[in-house]
Amino acid sequence: MTQSDLPGFTRHHIDVGGVTLSVHVAGTGPALMFLHGYPQNHMCWLNIAPQFTDAFTCIVPDLRGYGDSDAPHDDSTDHATYSKRQMAQDLVGVLNHLGHAQAHVLGHDRGGRVAYRFALDHPDRLARLGIIEIVPTGDFWKSWTAELALKAYHWTFLAQPHPLPERMIDADPVAYMGHTLASWVNAKSLDIFPPAALESYRRQAKNPARIHAMCADYRAGATFDRALDEADRVAGRKISAPLKFLWAEGGFPGQTGDPARLWDNWADDVSAQSCVSGHFVMEENPDAVLDCFGAFFRSD
Repeated sequence: MTQSDLPGFTRHHIDVGGVTLSVHVAGTGPALMFLHGYPQNHMCWLNIAPQFTDAFTCIVPDLRGYGDSDAPHDDSTDHATYSKRQMAQDLVGVLNHLGHAQAHVLGHDRGGRVAYRFALDHPDRLARLGIIEIVPTGDFWKSWTAELALKAYHWTFLAQPHPLPERMIDADPVAYMGHTLASWVNAKSLDIFPPAALESYRRQAKNPARIHAMCADYRAGATFDRALDEADRVAGRKISAPLKFLWAEGGFPGQTGDPARLWDNWADDVSAQSCVSGHFVMEENPDAVLDCFGAFFRSD
Protein backbone atom coordinates (compact mmCIF):
# COMPACT_ATOMS: atom_id res chain seq x y z
CA MET A 1 0.00 0.00 0.00
CA THR A 2 1.50 3.34 -1.11
CA GLN A 3 0.48 6.95 -1.52
CA SER A 4 -1.74 7.65 -4.52
CA ASP A 5 -1.64 10.59 -6.90
CA LEU A 6 -5.36 11.03 -6.16
CA PRO A 7 -5.51 13.32 -3.10
CA GLY A 8 -6.44 11.41 0.05
CA PHE A 9 -6.22 7.99 -1.62
CA THR A 10 -3.82 5.11 -1.06
CA ARG A 11 -2.69 2.80 -3.86
CA HIS A 12 -2.99 -0.96 -3.52
CA HIS A 13 -1.59 -3.69 -5.74
CA ILE A 14 -4.24 -6.39 -5.95
CA ASP A 15 -3.78 -9.81 -7.56
CA VAL A 16 -7.07 -10.66 -9.26
CA GLY A 17 -5.93 -14.02 -10.62
CA GLY A 18 -2.75 -13.89 -12.62
CA VAL A 19 -2.96 -10.13 -13.20
CA THR A 20 -2.17 -7.45 -10.65
CA LEU A 21 -4.20 -4.25 -10.76
CA SER A 22 -3.21 -0.88 -9.37
CA VAL A 23 -6.20 0.26 -7.29
CA HIS A 24 -6.67 3.58 -5.49
CA VAL A 25 -8.88 3.55 -2.38
CA ALA A 26 -10.23 6.18 0.04
CA GLY A 27 -13.24 6.79 2.27
CA THR A 28 -15.56 4.55 4.26
CA GLY A 29 -19.02 3.16 3.67
CA PRO A 30 -20.56 1.27 0.75
CA ALA A 31 -18.23 0.60 -2.17
CA LEU A 32 -18.32 2.89 -5.22
CA MET A 33 -16.06 1.94 -8.13
CA PHE A 34 -14.92 4.44 -10.77
CA LEU A 35 -13.86 2.95 -14.11
CA HIS A 36 -11.85 5.00 -16.61
CA GLY A 37 -11.83 4.71 -20.38
CA TYR A 38 -9.49 5.03 -23.35
CA PRO A 39 -6.89 6.50 -23.57
CA GLN A 40 -6.92 7.47 -19.91
CA ASN A 41 -6.42 5.87 -16.49
CA HIS A 42 -7.47 6.50 -12.88
CA MET A 43 -6.38 10.16 -13.14
CA CYS A 44 -9.46 11.06 -15.16
CA TRP A 45 -11.37 10.89 -11.84
CA LEU A 46 -9.19 13.53 -10.18
CA ASN A 47 -12.05 16.06 -10.01
CA ILE A 48 -14.73 13.49 -9.17
CA ALA A 49 -13.76 10.59 -6.91
CA PRO A 50 -12.52 12.69 -3.94
CA GLN A 51 -15.98 14.29 -3.77
CA PHE A 52 -17.56 10.96 -2.80
CA THR A 53 -15.23 9.80 -0.04
CA ASP A 54 -17.46 11.32 2.65
CA ALA A 55 -20.10 8.65 2.03
CA PHE A 56 -18.43 5.79 0.18
CA THR A 57 -15.39 3.59 0.04
CA CYS A 58 -14.20 4.92 -3.31
CA ILE A 59 -12.33 2.36 -5.43
CA VAL A 60 -10.52 3.64 -8.52
CA PRO A 61 -8.69 0.89 -10.43
CA ASP A 62 -6.53 1.09 -13.50
CA LEU A 63 -8.11 -1.45 -15.83
CA ARG A 64 -5.81 -4.21 -17.04
CA GLY A 65 -3.42 -2.77 -19.62
CA TYR A 66 -3.80 0.81 -18.41
CA GLY A 67 -2.08 3.05 -15.88
CA ASP A 68 0.06 1.03 -13.49
CA SER A 69 -1.84 -2.26 -13.78
CA ASP A 70 -0.36 -5.29 -15.49
CA ALA A 71 -0.57 -5.34 -19.28
CA PRO A 72 -0.58 -9.00 -20.37
CA HIS A 73 0.07 -9.72 -24.02
CA ASP A 74 -3.07 -10.48 -26.01
CA ASP A 75 -2.17 -13.90 -27.35
CA SER A 76 -5.70 -15.29 -27.58
CA THR A 77 -7.32 -15.74 -31.00
CA ASP A 78 -10.69 -14.51 -29.66
CA HIS A 79 -9.15 -11.52 -27.80
CA ALA A 80 -10.71 -12.71 -24.53
CA THR A 81 -7.68 -11.42 -22.62
CA TYR A 82 -9.01 -7.85 -22.94
CA SER A 83 -12.70 -8.67 -23.20
CA LYS A 84 -15.06 -6.70 -21.02
CA ARG A 85 -16.10 -10.01 -19.47
CA GLN A 86 -12.52 -10.57 -18.28
CA MET A 87 -12.18 -6.98 -17.07
CA ALA A 88 -15.46 -7.31 -15.17
CA GLN A 89 -14.14 -10.50 -13.57
CA ASP A 90 -11.06 -8.51 -12.51
CA LEU A 91 -13.38 -6.17 -10.61
CA VAL A 92 -14.92 -9.11 -8.75
CA GLY A 93 -11.40 -9.93 -7.59
CA VAL A 94 -10.90 -6.36 -6.40
CA LEU A 95 -14.15 -6.40 -4.41
CA ASN A 96 -13.31 -9.78 -2.90
CA HIS A 97 -9.87 -8.58 -1.86
CA LEU A 98 -11.26 -5.41 -0.25
CA GLY A 99 -14.09 -7.29 1.46
CA HIS A 100 -17.11 -5.80 -0.32
CA ALA A 101 -20.01 -8.01 -1.33
CA GLN A 102 -21.55 -5.33 -3.53
CA ALA A 103 -20.69 -1.99 -5.14
CA HIS A 104 -22.08 0.93 -7.02
CA VAL A 105 -20.22 1.35 -10.32
CA LEU A 106 -19.63 4.46 -12.44
CA GLY A 107 -17.90 3.97 -15.79
CA HIS A 108 -16.82 6.28 -18.60
CA ASP A 109 -15.98 5.22 -22.16
CA ARG A 110 -14.34 1.73 -22.10
CA GLY A 111 -14.92 1.69 -18.35
CA GLY A 112 -18.61 2.10 -19.08
CA ARG A 113 -18.48 -1.03 -21.21
CA VAL A 114 -16.78 -2.93 -18.42
CA ALA A 115 -19.43 -1.55 -16.04
CA TYR A 116 -22.45 -2.79 -17.97
CA ARG A 117 -20.80 -6.17 -18.59
CA PHE A 118 -20.21 -6.36 -14.80
CA ALA A 119 -23.93 -5.63 -14.37
CA LEU A 120 -24.93 -8.44 -16.74
CA ASP A 121 -22.43 -11.04 -15.55
CA HIS A 122 -22.49 -10.29 -11.81
CA PRO A 123 -25.90 -8.78 -10.98
CA ASP A 124 -25.64 -9.84 -7.34
CA ARG A 125 -22.47 -7.74 -6.91
CA LEU A 126 -24.00 -4.51 -8.26
CA ALA A 127 -26.15 -1.97 -6.40
CA ARG A 128 -26.48 0.97 -8.84
CA LEU A 129 -24.93 1.57 -12.26
CA GLY A 130 -23.75 4.88 -13.70
CA ILE A 131 -22.75 5.18 -17.37
CA ILE A 132 -21.02 8.17 -18.95
CA GLU A 133 -20.69 8.72 -22.70
CA ILE A 134 -21.37 5.32 -24.24
CA VAL A 135 -24.20 3.31 -25.71
CA PRO A 136 -24.01 -0.50 -25.86
CA THR A 137 -21.31 -1.82 -28.17
CA GLY A 138 -23.50 -3.51 -30.78
CA ASP A 139 -25.87 -0.55 -30.92
CA PHE A 140 -22.96 1.82 -31.48
CA TRP A 141 -21.63 -0.21 -34.39
CA LYS A 142 -25.09 -0.29 -35.98
CA SER A 143 -25.53 3.49 -35.68
CA TRP A 144 -22.51 4.45 -37.77
CA THR A 145 -22.89 7.13 -40.40
CA ALA A 146 -20.06 8.64 -42.44
CA GLU A 147 -19.81 11.48 -39.91
CA LEU A 148 -19.68 9.17 -36.90
CA ALA A 149 -17.19 6.86 -38.63
CA LEU A 150 -14.81 9.77 -39.13
CA LYS A 151 -15.12 10.83 -35.50
CA ALA A 152 -14.83 7.30 -34.13
CA TYR A 153 -12.19 6.08 -36.58
CA HIS A 154 -10.21 4.61 -33.69
CA TRP A 155 -12.77 1.82 -33.35
CA THR A 156 -11.64 0.33 -36.65
CA PHE A 157 -8.02 1.54 -36.56
CA LEU A 158 -7.11 0.09 -33.16
CA ALA A 159 -8.94 -3.16 -33.94
CA GLN A 160 -6.73 -3.93 -36.94
CA PRO A 161 -4.55 -7.04 -36.57
CA HIS A 162 -1.36 -6.82 -34.54
CA PRO A 163 1.09 -5.17 -35.09
CA LEU A 164 -0.17 -2.57 -37.60
CA PRO A 165 -1.76 0.02 -35.26
CA GLU A 166 0.88 -0.54 -32.58
CA ARG A 167 3.70 0.27 -35.02
CA MET A 168 1.96 3.36 -36.34
CA ILE A 169 1.26 4.77 -32.87
CA ASP A 170 4.71 3.87 -31.55
CA ALA A 171 6.25 6.10 -34.24
CA ASP A 172 5.14 9.16 -32.21
CA PRO A 173 2.99 8.09 -29.24
CA VAL A 174 2.91 11.48 -27.50
CA ALA A 175 1.64 13.22 -30.64
CA TYR A 176 -0.96 10.51 -31.17
CA MET A 177 -2.12 10.81 -27.56
CA GLY A 178 -2.37 14.60 -27.83
CA HIS A 179 -4.35 14.40 -31.06
CA THR A 180 -6.77 11.84 -29.62
CA LEU A 181 -7.43 13.77 -26.43
CA ALA A 182 -7.76 17.21 -28.05
CA SER A 183 -9.94 16.05 -30.94
CA TRP A 184 -12.67 14.79 -28.56
CA VAL A 185 -12.80 17.98 -26.48
CA ASN A 186 -15.26 20.71 -27.48
CA ALA A 187 -12.52 23.35 -27.42
CA LYS A 188 -10.11 21.07 -29.36
CA SER A 189 -7.48 21.80 -26.73
CA LEU A 190 -5.49 19.95 -24.07
CA ASP A 191 -5.94 22.82 -21.61
CA ILE A 192 -8.86 21.18 -19.80
CA PHE A 193 -6.73 18.26 -18.59
CA PRO A 194 -4.96 18.73 -15.23
CA PRO A 195 -1.19 18.69 -15.83
CA ALA A 196 -0.60 15.61 -13.66
CA ALA A 197 -3.35 13.70 -15.47
CA LEU A 198 -2.10 14.72 -18.91
CA GLU A 199 1.42 13.63 -18.04
CA SER A 200 0.14 10.24 -16.88
CA TYR A 201 -1.70 9.74 -20.20
CA ARG A 202 1.44 10.65 -22.14
CA ARG A 203 3.59 8.37 -20.00
CA GLN A 204 1.45 5.31 -20.62
CA ALA A 205 1.33 6.09 -24.35
CA LYS A 206 5.13 5.81 -24.44
CA ASN A 207 4.94 2.23 -23.15
CA PRO A 208 4.57 -0.20 -26.09
CA ALA A 209 2.97 -2.83 -23.86
CA ARG A 210 0.17 -0.40 -22.98
CA ILE A 211 -0.37 0.63 -26.59
CA HIS A 212 -0.72 -3.06 -27.40
CA ALA A 213 -3.21 -3.44 -24.54
CA MET A 214 -5.30 -0.52 -25.79
CA CYS A 215 -5.40 -2.03 -29.27
CA ALA A 216 -6.33 -5.40 -27.76
CA ASP A 217 -9.14 -3.67 -25.85
CA TYR A 218 -10.62 -2.51 -29.17
CA ARG A 219 -9.97 -5.82 -30.93
CA ALA A 220 -12.05 -7.43 -28.19
CA GLY A 221 -14.71 -4.77 -28.65
CA ALA A 222 -15.05 -5.55 -32.35
CA THR A 223 -15.23 -9.31 -31.84
CA PHE A 224 -15.69 -11.00 -28.46
CA ASP A 225 -17.59 -8.17 -26.76
CA ARG A 226 -19.88 -7.51 -29.73
CA ALA A 227 -20.77 -11.19 -30.07
CA LEU A 228 -21.45 -11.51 -26.34
CA ASP A 229 -23.72 -8.47 -26.35
CA GLU A 230 -25.62 -9.82 -29.35
CA ALA A 231 -26.16 -13.14 -27.60
CA ASP A 232 -27.50 -11.33 -24.53
CA ARG A 233 -29.78 -9.20 -26.69
CA VAL A 234 -31.22 -12.25 -28.44
CA ALA A 235 -31.73 -13.95 -25.08
CA GLY A 236 -33.55 -10.87 -23.76
CA ARG A 237 -31.17 -10.38 -20.82
CA LYS A 238 -31.44 -7.01 -19.08
CA ILE A 239 -29.68 -5.10 -16.34
CA SER A 240 -31.79 -5.23 -13.20
CA ALA A 241 -30.01 -2.52 -11.19
CA PRO A 242 -31.05 1.14 -11.52
CA LEU A 243 -29.08 2.72 -14.37
CA LYS A 244 -28.26 6.42 -14.74
CA PHE A 245 -26.88 7.58 -18.09
CA LEU A 246 -25.09 10.87 -18.77
CA TRP A 247 -24.18 11.81 -22.31
CA ALA A 248 -22.40 14.85 -23.71
CA GLU A 249 -23.96 16.96 -26.43
CA GLY A 250 -20.58 17.07 -28.18
CA GLY A 251 -19.67 13.42 -27.59
CA PHE A 252 -20.18 10.10 -29.34
CA PRO A 253 -23.61 8.86 -28.11
CA GLY A 254 -25.20 12.17 -29.08
CA GLN A 255 -24.61 11.27 -32.72
CA THR A 256 -26.54 7.99 -32.54
CA GLY A 257 -29.95 9.70 -32.62
CA ASP A 258 -31.62 8.88 -29.29
CA PRO A 259 -28.98 7.37 -26.98
CA ALA A 260 -31.25 7.16 -23.94
CA ARG A 261 -33.71 4.98 -25.88
CA LEU A 262 -30.91 2.53 -26.68
CA TRP A 263 -30.32 2.00 -22.95
CA ASP A 264 -34.05 1.40 -22.41
CA ASN A 265 -33.60 -1.81 -24.39
CA TRP A 266 -30.92 -3.02 -21.97
CA ALA A 267 -32.16 -2.12 -18.49
CA ASP A 268 -35.43 -2.13 -16.58
CA ASP A 269 -34.87 1.15 -14.71
CA VAL A 270 -33.17 3.87 -16.76
CA SER A 271 -32.87 7.60 -16.20
CA ALA A 272 -30.83 9.82 -18.49
CA GLN A 273 -29.67 13.36 -19.02
CA SER A 274 -27.31 15.28 -21.27
CA CYS A 275 -24.82 18.03 -20.57
CA VAL A 276 -22.74 20.58 -22.46
CA SER A 277 -19.38 18.91 -22.97
CA GLY A 278 -17.20 16.97 -25.33
CA HIS A 279 -16.36 13.33 -24.68
CA PHE A 280 -14.20 13.81 -21.57
CA VAL A 281 -17.01 15.00 -19.32
CA MET A 282 -15.23 14.46 -16.00
CA GLU A 283 -12.58 16.99 -16.98
CA GLU A 284 -14.61 19.28 -19.26
CA ASN A 285 -17.70 19.60 -17.06
CA PRO A 286 -17.10 17.94 -13.67
CA ASP A 287 -20.06 19.77 -12.13
CA ALA A 288 -22.39 17.96 -14.53
CA VAL A 289 -21.00 14.60 -13.39
CA LEU A 290 -21.34 15.49 -9.72
CA ASP A 291 -24.86 16.85 -10.19
CA CYS A 292 -25.96 13.80 -12.15
CA PHE A 293 -24.54 11.04 -9.97
CA GLY A 294 -24.25 12.59 -6.51
CA ALA A 295 -27.91 12.17 -5.65
CA PHE A 296 -28.20 8.94 -7.65
CA PHE A 297 -25.62 7.01 -5.64
CA ARG A 298 -26.63 8.61 -2.34
CA SER A 299 -30.33 7.85 -2.81
CA ASP A 300 -30.09 4.56 -0.92
